[in-house]
Amino acid sequence: MTTDDPRLGGAPALQTEAPTLFLRKATGLVRGWSQRDAIVYACLATNIVTLGWYEMTYQSAFPRGQLITSILISGVWVSFLVVAYAGLIVTIPRAGGDYVWQSRILGGPVGFVFAATGWWFILWLWAPIYGNILTVQFFEPIAATLGFPGAATWFAGHSGIFVVSLITIAAAGVLVSLGMSGYGRVQKWCFAGGLVGFGVIVILLLAFGHNSFISSFNREAYSIFGLRDAYQATQAVSTRVLHYSAPAFGFGPLGPSMLLVPMMMFYLLWPNWGCTLYGEIRGASDLRRSFTGMFAGLWITIGLSVIFLLIVDKTIGYRFWEQANAVYANSASLPAAASSHVLPIWPYPAMLAGWLVHNAVFQVVLLLLMSLWFFGWVGTLFLSSTRVIFAAAFDRVLPDGAATVSEKRHVPVWSLVLMLAPAAILSAVYAYWAKFVTYTLDATLVIAVTYLVTAIAAFVLPWVKPDLWRASPASRLKLAGIPVVPAAALITIALIVFDLVEWLTNSAYGVNNTGSLVFMAILYLLAIAVYVVARVVRARQGIDLSLIHREIPVE
Repeated sequence: MTTDDPRLGGAPALQTEAPTLFLRKATGLVRGWSQRDAIVYACLATNIVTLGWYEMTYQSAFPRGQLITSILISGVWVSFLVVAYAGLIVTIPRAGGDYVWQSRILGGPVGFVFAATGWWFILWLWAPIYGNILTVQFFEPIAATLGFPGAATWFAGHSGIFVVSLITIAAAGVLVSLGMSGYGRVQKWCFAGGLVGFGVIVILLLAFGHNSFISSFNREAYSIFGLRDAYQATQAVSTRVLHYSAPAFGFGPLGPSMLLVPMMMFYLLWPNWGCTLYGEIRGASDLRRSFTGMFAGLWITIGLSVIFLLIVDKTIGYRFWEQANAVYANSASLPAAASSHVLPIWPYPAMLAGWLVHNAVFQVVLLLLMSLWFFGWVGTLFLSSTRVIFAAAFDRVLPDGAATVSEKRHVPVWSLVLMLAPAAILSAVYAYWAKFVTYTLDATLVIAVTYLVTAIAAFVLPWVKPDLWRASPASRLKLAGIPVVPAAALITIALIVFDLVEWLTNSAYGVNNTGSLVFMAILYLLAIAVYVVARVVRARQGIDLSLIHREIPVE
């Protein structure tokens, strides 16, 4: 009772309630995914078709390196990242992943700056990158197969790039808006259909021999593009113009193959892409289930990669395939006399395999089946990122609206808008300003830095947050008395530092661009500015962000 109690004749008391620590009592998200959904998501994130085949195109940057060796080494090394992330998931199984772990272990400013840059700002730039993959794996080969090879030129132009980027953004937005359960069903059927398409390719390459491939390649290249003896011309351009001769298929030498590991990270570093979603995956507190979700996805991809390389060597010929890739990768620098004799589009393996059957309907159906690898994967462009934005808003770092969740599908609607709108704007810039394309080259590097900071958090967790560590199931996992999760985190740190050093010092990877590094630095400064503004605004509202970041978000 106060002296202002109206029952005593005073003025009504002002009822002021102190702000709660988090935005509300519960997140509003639901655990809509099973372990199987997590495995499929990890398979699609480390996508053998959309990412793996495309990255293998650039083997010629390290002409003596063996893809199969680098893939197996990468798989073993990335497995330690999976262990470290699984340990963090069971310690704090909440939506937001890297942001939540970094902010609780290393501090709020660190968590927001690195997670916002690596999961929010940088994914805006990935929209046209995803769009480029849709172009070379869907629009170009289908247009060529249907007898419209000139359409491929349009897709490679400014308007084509922009239109395909918008299609990509729209597809990703629709999938994310379905909610976890809806997206889970779509990715399951896309993955199943994609595997059917992959199986058809395996059967084709096992059923036909190398001589059949040569004749089929020459026949289809002439029928579609008007090229004569395209197989022989591709070899000639590779050896005489580019002075590149691919190595015979095998497992060595080790040194040059190790240099391919940072290249393979462009597709094998992402089994933990679903880490921000584990607040919505059933059984996230179970160490074995969390580990299996990522580990199985990673090694299914590696298994498919090995199978693919073995059958390519049998029928297409490993050397020829890498020569065709080298010609494509260096197409911009080829003299006109040479480029007029080779394929004008990417030698997409699904297209090449389909050429073994001289039937356009069959070829288109196969390409459509293989496109399911893209359409099941495209939601990864925004799905994981929306949970980082949501978690930051739930912590009151971002405006409250970004944590609004739709009642029916439990989708953080405004978090999705914060991905869609900037991505569309930057896609236009990407399409119509050639210089901006170079600014996106370090997009992968920034995500790797985010992973590095998380690995550091996993390594120092037992010492920085001993009570939290002792309560975690991960603390009981030991080998010869050594805690496995911190040890795995240390090996992960070595992996990412190795990758970063190579990317930043070796021009063969194509990402050590000064302009891009400056642009990425600007994005980090933007994240710092957002956090500083949030800290000031919330302090005026009586909210201390540092206190929030000492607590675990509620379910």
